[in-house]
Amino acid sequence: MGKILIIMGKTSSGKDTVFGRVMEEVSTSLKTVVTYTTRPMRPGEKDGEEYFFVNEERLQELRDAGKVIEERLYNTIHGPWYYFTVNDGQITLDAGNYLLITTLAGYEKIREYYGEENVVPFYIEADAKDRLLRYINREEKQKNPNYCEVCRRFLADEADFSEEEIVRLGIKNRYYNKDLDECCRSVVADIEKLM
Repeated sequence: MGKILIIMGKTSSGKDTVFGRVMEEVSTSLKTVVTYTTRPMRPGEKDGEEYFFVNEERLQELRDAGKVIEERLYNTIHGPWYYFTVNDGQITLDAGNYLLITTLAGYEKIREYYGEENVVPFYIEADAKDRLLRYINREEKQKNPNYCEVCRRFLADEADFSEEEIVRLGIKNRYYNKDLDECCRSVVADIEKLM
């Protein structure tokens, strides 16, 4: 029986970089899961790679069909954006191990859906100041930087990833990203032990 490995962390904690490094070094043992979003595609993104980009009508069709495992709503200054995981055949635990990125709330729903014994969390942490500076630097590279959204998302993460929630969900695999290479090595080593 395979496992679903979930990397999570606040915005700009380094989770996407850790995800990429894990896939480079452990890719033969892991399959990725592409989640869905209703937000617009950003420059450089491709449908079916970072996300499946759909509209709210398609989201409702998937809900009606009982296919949505978990979903999160973010009320942005551009309107509501949904991010969600769908039972669309990507995950078959008999066929191997999977890696995906989600939030604490997403992790909890996926764990309920597939069983706690089949889902393993990896929580990436970073200093708040470092995360904010990374996020601002990343936003500066956008065609139309949106610093209000940076602030909204940064503050929302403080609530969504509260220490109380981390403890309630029993998250034990925690990695502090002060040195990105060291953080990645630690995550990769723990995943390799698990495999």
